[in-house]
Amino acid sequence: MKVFKFGGASVKDAMAVRNVSVILNNFGKEPLLVVVSAMGKTTNALEKVVDDWYNNPALLDEDIRTIENYHNGITSELFTDPGSPVFQRLQNWFTELRSLTCIPPSGNFDRDYDQVVSLGELISTTIVHEFLQSEKRDTEWLDVRNLIRTDDTWREGKVDWSTSASLIRRAIMPELDHKDSNTVFLTQGFLGSTSNTETTTLGREGSDYTAAIFSYALDAEEMIIWKDVPGLLNADPKYFSKTEKLAAISFREAMELSYYGATIIHPKTIKPLQNKDIPLLIRSFVEPEAEGTIIHQNTSSDSLIPSFIFKVDQVLISISPRDFSFIDEQNLSEILAVFAETNVHIHLMQNTALSFSVCVDNNERRLKQLFKELEKKYKIRYNTNLELITIRHYDQATIDRVMEDGKSILLEMRSRVTAQFVVKNL
Repeated sequence: MKVFKFGGASVKDAMAVRNVSVILNNFGKEPLLVVVSAMGKTTNALEKVVDDWYNNPALLDEDIRTIENYHNGITSELFTDPGSPVFQRLQNWFTELRSLTCIPPSGNFDRDYDQVVSLGELISTTIVHEFLQSEKRDTEWLDVRNLIRTDDTWREGKVDWSTSASLIRRAIMPELDHKDSNTVFLTQGFLGSTSNTETTTLGREGSDYTAAIFSYALDAEEMIIWKDVPGLLNADPKYFSKTEKLAAISFREAMELSYYGATIIHPKTIKPLQNKDIPLLIRSFVEPEAEGTIIHQNTSSDSLIPSFIFKVDQVLISISPRDFSFIDEQNLSEILAVFAETNVHIHLMQNTALSFSVCVDNNERRLKQLFKELEKKYKIRYNTNLELITIRHYDQATIDRVMEDGKSILLEMRSRVTAQFVVKNL
């Protein structure tokens, strides 16, 4: 069995959904497990719903109506019969969304986020499933919340691997024995649920991770992520006019790139694939016949081309003990524990005798919690509106390439193969 993942751009409109069907048909008579994300920018739109639910409820009706009209437009293009059951199924999801947000929020923002934003994937897979059925493709819709079990770390649910693998195998393996060999098992990315059946999410852009969980549980032959780019590029085209495709890299290199912020792969995707030696392919849904990039065990190609990763809207935080004590192992342990408790992820860290500095994403809600805890014992200074630049397999020429005039370096770190710079535009 192969596992596919289609992101938001690959199902952003009716033409894109039809293209998904074409790609699936190219794989003929073989069973497929297909993970689908929310359509287009729906996740962003649902995040606005959550924010307005908390801060500006007068906008909720307009927010939801905009999302509903977008999906109704796609559905109307795909289904010419207004009596098709897909329209009622779609309406049921929006009824649930309105029911969730017609009462005051619970006060637990991250939990409420998961209940609302998860509807994007449930809506998209409903539409794609019904369309594939109308195209006479044998398709089974699976609610991933019944298959991936997590704890209640809202917005970043930690997967119970043993339980999840068992649930996935129990749901899918028997079906393979008595269904046609070209069955498409269609499910949602990004979602899971607790043992109490409360919906959780796996972290932003977590659909890649979902596909990796299924690949691991089903011992997949391979996993393919279908993107709007020809494969894994050595830099974001937004920052470089000339990029190079990486034809092949190792799991280790892919893990490094995703950790440092390469957005094409979710950071948690690689480990389950590496553990079972399941190759990951990144291919273009625009040119599905092209080879793309393969990620596997072989490390021979890793250092051939330097890679550049840019993360914007970064915050540089410096933490110093109020009592003028050293930043020793005990203080570091206490500080890092607070970062873990508040789910603030560190992209770069550096310490001196009296100060510990980190670079993190600018998540105002989480940083507020972080500062509140740290300020009990430590002085906090921070800079915002920064950029983190990471170069893998660097030399001085590659550094000069990105450090043009107008960038002030606030923090710099170099290892044998990685250079990182926290910079401020002047």
